[in-house]
Amino acid sequence: MWIRTSLILAGLCGTMAAVAQQSSDSPNLGWLAGCWELRRGNRVTLEMWMPPAGNLMLGGSRTVANGVVREFEQVRLTWQDGRLVYTARPSGQEEASFTGTLGGSDTGFAVSNTQHDFPQRIIYRRRGADSLLARIEGPGPNGLRRFDFSMRRVSCTHVSD
Repeated sequence: MWIRTSLILAGLCGTMAAVAQQSSDSPNLGWLAGCWELRRGNRVTLEMWMPPAGNLMLGGSRTVANGVVREFEQVRLTWQDGRLVYTARPSGQEEASFTGTLGGSDTGFAVSNTQHDFPQRIIYRRRGADSLLARIEGPGPNGLRRFDFSMRRVSCTHVSD
């Protein structure tokens, strides 16, 4: 099944600049905390991440088109023993987990699950303080299939459809 990963990518908002304490083996994912928006035509996706604490970040997203919620997702990022685990539960689909290493976490990360149908790889790349690029990829009918999601940081208190 196709996971509609809104790729809950969030940047460090000015109002969320204080990042919670992390354990010594946790990655530097504080830049992900906050709210991100993707607009495509009449569709608006908002993704929100809590700051990291206790080796956990919680996130969620919602896509609205013409004033109607079309999809939503809950995501957990956890880390243990140098491994990042990205667990997504998209609306109407089963939960799936993807793992990766913690290298490069201040600029992005990549996780994978080759047993999952699509996507099999999820990539987050920070682009400065106010934008990011998320990519999902996996097998398609003619080889590698990929989708890019370019998001910008927005206020978590003012959200519009």
